[in-house]
Amino acid sequence: MSDKVTRVGLTAKRGLDAAADVLADLAKWLDARGAAAVFDAETAKLAGVPTGRATVSRDDLPSQCDLVVVLGGDGTLIGMAGRIARAGSDVPILGVNFGSLGFLTEITLPELHSALEAILTGRATLEPRQMLAARTMRQNAPFADHIVLNDIVITKGALARIIEIAVAVGDLPVSRFRADGLIIATPTGSTAYNLAAGGPIVHPAVDAIILTPIAPHTLTHRPVVIPASSEVHVRPIIEGNDVFVTFDGQAGYALQPGDLVSVRRAARPLRIVKSATRTYFEILREKLKWGADFVTPPVPTITRR
Repeated sequence: MSDKVTRVGLTAKRGLDAAADVLADLAKWLDARGAAAVFDAETAKLAGVPTGRATVSRDDLPSQCDLVVVLGGDGTLIGMAGRIARAGSDVPILGVNFGSLGFLTEITLPELHSALEAILTGRATLEPRQMLAARTMRQNAPFADHIVLNDIVITKGALARIIEIAVAVGDLPVSRFRADGLIIATPTGSTAYNLAAGGPIVHPAVDAIILTPIAPHTLTHRPVVIPASSEVHVRPIIEGNDVFVTFDGQAGYALQPGDLVSVRRAARPLRIVKSATRTYFEILREKLKWGADFVTPPVPTITRR
């Protein structure tokens, strides 16, 4: 990371009282190193910042700093990722986990100061994470736009029957899925709802989009991984059923007959500050309880003849 960091945005999960002392300490730590702490209004109140100190809204935070530090869990980071995308910003984000290690908030509290020190001295590694841009068309006009880090999910209502969903990639029809719904996920989102629905885990460095039907009526309907350069068009066949679309589990609405949801790779990736102490596969092993007694096998020596 070569960008000069002089203003660090601090934001925490709403109501996370355990973060109050950490935030106050962090502001002092940054001030001592010549970097100004920028609080959103809710986080400033949580941290006990004196009345009168300038704050910004959460939506404005990405445009007011050189780095955003998020204290909370993956959901808190995903919310800020959406704000960064809507602001058209390239500001990097550092996720600090409170509780169990997250897939995205992979920096632990004991690692926080060393991670920030690496950022301020230009030694940190940033990992780009692909995002998806979705547009819903209604009556041949744009109805809503969203940018997601994890997934777009089209699903039936709680009391609805199986729904039918027509899917095309570009101009090429893929299938008409009869299922409980469809997940359109990024590689980052492959370990979220996609994984629970039986979709594949895709390394975040892979440039791809994942299409995973939810509980398909036809067992031959399987998840499909397509190039990230593709544009996906999804049209639910709504016949007396409630059908909803949600974006990263944070926003959504009911779809109407004739609605078309189109999804493509977003113009900008999210830049995440990587942990210097663990790899992606270590996080998978910890979160998914793979091989608790795992020992790295020795790399064989190849003798050339």
